Amino acid sequence: MFALIILLFIVGYLSIVFEHPLKLDKTVPALLMAALMWAALAIGFNTGSLSIIDGHDHVFSMDGSHSEESMDGFAAALLHHLGKVAEILIFLIGAMTIVELIDLHRGFEVLKGWVKTRSKKKLLWIIGLLGFILSAIIDNLTATIVLVTLLRKLVKNPKERIWYASLVIIATNAGGAWSPIGDVTTTMLWIGKNVSTFGLIEWIIIPAIICFVVPFLIASNLSVFKGTVDLGDDEQIVTEKYLSSSTMLYLGLAGIIFVPIFKTITHLPPYLGMMLSLGVVWLVSEYIHPEEDFDKERKQQFSAHKALSRIEMSSILFFLGILMAVAALETLSIESVGTLKYAAMGLEKAIPNQDIVVMLLGVGSAIIDNVPLVAATMGMYTEPIDAKLWHFIAYAAGTGGSMLVIGSAAGVAAMGMEKIDFIWYLKNITWLAALGFVAGALAFLGMEYLIHG
Repeated sequence: MFALIILLFIVGYLSIVFEHPLKLDKTVPALLMAALMWAALAIGFNTGSLSIIDGHDHVFSMDGSHSEESMDGFAAALLHHLGKVAEILIFLIGAMTIVELIDLHRGFEVLKGWVKTRSKKKLLWIIGLLGFILSAIIDNLTATIVLVTLLRKLVKNPKERIWYASLVIIATNAGGAWSPIGDVTTTMLWIGKNVSTFGLIEWIIIPAIICFVVPFLIASNLSVFKGTVDLGDDEQIVTEKYLSSSTMLYLGLAGIIFVPIFKTITHLPPYLGMMLSLGVVWLVSEYIHPEEDFDKERKQQFSAHKALSRIEMSSILFFLGILMAVAALETLSIESVGTLKYAAMGLEKAIPNQDIVVMLLGVGSAIIDNVPLVAATMGMYTEPIDAKLWHFIAYAAGTGGSMLVIGSAAGVAAMGMEKIDFIWYLKNITWLAALGFVAGALAFLGMEYLIHG
């Protein structure tokens, strides 16, 4: 039964990795994998062939004398992991709804007014800085979608636009790495109490800036970013906005930024702060008028109900599946430790240097989805909050995906929107992203050495 659980994970994981050749939405294997792994774990546990370990390192098995206690232990372990996953999912649903409300009111159109240059080089840096900052607030995937949509209105030549879109991927992934709400993986580490808000910012912001600046400095000297670009008619910027655009943009961003502040003040889980922020933004959206002659019949088009219908629920269900599958591995016990911790012990014997392991994790995140990789490391290691390991994992997993266009959610989004070719990206952008990743990693290790020796 142990081998079956591992096999289910491997087959499911490979199905997720090769979702494009298989033409199968990755949510399907994620859900099937999680359900079947827990089913196999339950059958093996009930028949006495497997033992489990809960979040408090208590080992349970059906040895006959404590069968009822063991059954309760299994149920509690399942509920514990479901609760941890639910915290992340509720947080993401709240954040996605706020972003969709901003978009319904065309709040992101305000960003167009910030772009006043016709210089290709200046435009590159403006878009990059917007991506770096915006991704730290509304997450790297959403920031990429917003900026690529903006680029479509600013850069008419598709061959030039894919260069900008590709560098946006680097900027948004770097920006999301230093914020607890900038990437799903940093959010997972933050909610899991592996990193704190200020600890993450303190240790990652400088490496993230270097990871962003190095590729942009090199790229700004390439021939494709020399000369000027036609930005189109500036009057279009005004006509596309609503009366509520600026209000909803600034209120929505402030609401998301407020979540880490709420957690710091109250010490409550982040999802409660997100619920509060969503409630406030939802309340304002009920009464604000997007247009002067606002018809009540059109109110539905700007409501939170409309925003909720636009949320990509398949992504939420994918996270549910993959995180519960990893939780099954974490619960399965080998020699009185969880399977993932057992794997970590073996990895440390094979590669004694943790820094090399984390760097390989970053490279791996360009090939394999970084969410299950980070989820696995959270089950493998037991370092305290704000330990060097967690910060380095946050950086590596967040920025390493930029090295391949399929290596991050931001990259996949840009690839779909601009039809970026995998080989083209590999030839033209991968080396820039790799230089930024290595430069940022060396900066992180240098900071660690200077401060702690």
